[in-house]
Amino acid sequence: MATVNKEEVDVVVVGLGWAGSLMSIELAMAGLKVRALERGGDRGYEEFKYPKPADEYAYAVRNKVMATPAEAAVTVRYNMSETALPTRKWGAFAPGTGVGGSGLHWTAVLIRPTPTDLKLKTYADEAYKPGILQEDMRIMDFPFTWDEIEPYYTKFEHICGQSGKTGNLRGQIMEGGDPFEGPRSEPYPLPALEDTLNSSMFAEVTKKMGYHPFPNPSACVSRAWTNPYGNQIAPCNYCGYCSKYPCLNYSKASPQTAVMDALKRMDNFSYEVHANVMKVVLHDDKKTAKGVIYIDAQGNECFQPAKIVVLSSFQFCNVRLMLLSGIGKPYNPITEEGVIGRNYAFLSNGGSTLFFKDKNFNPFATAGATGQMFNDLSPGNFDGPSLGFIGGAKIHSSQATGTPISTALPKGTPAWGTGWKEGMEEWYGHSMKISITTTCQSYRDIYLDLDPNYKDEYGYPLLRMTFDWKLNELKLQQHLKQIVGNITKELNPDSYSESFLPMDAHFDLTKYVSTHNVGGAVMGDNPKTSALNKYLQSWDVHNVFVPGGNAFPQNFQANPTDTIGAITLMAAQAIKDHYLKNPGPLVQA
Repeated sequence: MATVNKEEVDVVVVGLGWAGSLMSIELAMAGLKVRALERGGDRGYEEFKYPKPADEYAYAVRNKVMATPAEAAVTVRYNMSETALPTRKWGAFAPGTGVGGSGLHWTAVLIRPTPTDLKLKTYADEAYKPGILQEDMRIMDFPFTWDEIEPYYTKFEHICGQSGKTGNLRGQIMEGGDPFEGPRSEPYPLPALEDTLNSSMFAEVTKKMGYHPFPNPSACVSRAWTNPYGNQIAPCNYCGYCSKYPCLNYSKASPQTAVMDALKRMDNFSYEVHANVMKVVLHDDKKTAKGVIYIDAQGNECFQPAKIVVLSSFQFCNVRLMLLSGIGKPYNPITEEGVIGRNYAFLSNGGSTLFFKDKNFNPFATAGATGQMFNDLSPGNFDGPSLGFIGGAKIHSSQATGTPISTALPKGTPAWGTGWKEGMEEWYGHSMKISITTTCQSYRDIYLDLDPNYKDEYGYPLLRMTFDWKLNELKLQQHLKQIVGNITKELNPDSYSESFLPMDAHFDLTKYVSTHNVGGAVMGDNPKTSALNKYLQSWDVHNVFVPGGNAFPQNFQANPTDTIGAITLMAAQAIKDHYLKNPGPLVQA
């Protein structure tokens, strides 16, 4: 097949989700000619805006706006001695596809990590005596300070119209916010979403117990908002269709609502959908890239030349593209040589569902991020060293949806048929949840590489994921079970059910956890242990930048999108201020 050669551009952007759209608009505003390539289809608001119905079965069960396993399959195994098998149905995670990516259907919890989260290795070295933590743990610091990254959190939060309650404004602790958050240079752009009954009950009880609850930080905006790009986002109407759904009301910050409307009007920006990028093409010296090869909608192989290549697709896809392109040395878990594939991390969740006969929580009147949480159990805020593990969790009561298929019912209720209908009639609206979202550390033998057995439809190897729960994370789960159990007792429900990982648990690919996959092409100070420098620039190929969750050296309890937005904006600023004037490494190895 002959290769179709495209006109050269200044920047080619691979993937048009949050990272890709932010990179595109920032570099286009600097006058560069930007071309974005998106594997999935176009997704504009005409497709699903109100009054079109939000179909729970289509979106939440059939994953209407997610990539199919055939498009984005990975193979999975517990350890190096096993043969990995491919995902044929999404379970634990469900990557997005199309314009907007996972940013189109996210729950919109927009929260920062703490300064300790960003310097976890430093904290561990100071707080933990030798021998407490597992020898195979490989945690790292992020390669920037809080003061360096904070302005970019602020910028991204203004792009999204973040709604919430400020907890630490320039060092002053504010009542009702998170006292453990890092100092903010500016307060939240918008006030918090309205509380629901469950979150009010949770906040009242946990505050009496000595914790510090605060409203979930949200990118479902509480008031009408016009962002720095001139895009308008409508106030949330609490319809209950957020996680796994595009917003029907133009109220949830997404690449569509916050970036694309302005970006599409720029003459120096263009994009192509159904453009499946297969690899980055390097010059003979392997020190710079000259463009990307992709398969277009008609099945043609195309070459898009560019002066700068930005890999901004989903975390798994970014790592796979680097491996297929020969950018950086693949990680070897036995010798620990190489950097592409190391420090993969997922996360665990769990919690309790509480049932009250005499309370109606009206779960249909809610936003994805409606709720209250506390950060007292994040690293450094409690005595993890004495408990024998590192990490923590945000503990929250969130009323994210009232859709019937997703509604929890008391144990023993039939899962379908007449018994299920009777259970729904009796218990719908009478339950609330207390949930955990945890950290997950990185380990020597938890990693990503190319599968030797399975290939995609074009003949390229699938990405292989080697992952299982470690003792540290299981200890954390058991500690959190006690905390959630104490809160549950204080709330005194008529009955409740629990879901926590037992100490002998293995990773279960079939049950949804989260799509917060991170690592595999991480940022750091040392090219021997990281793939990217602090500006998300490849140590090996200086005109390749790789923004996304792949850059995280381990997973923190805060949702990742705020950090993905911040590091992307910091990288874009470095490209504009420094790289364009003097192309080459922005950090000396």
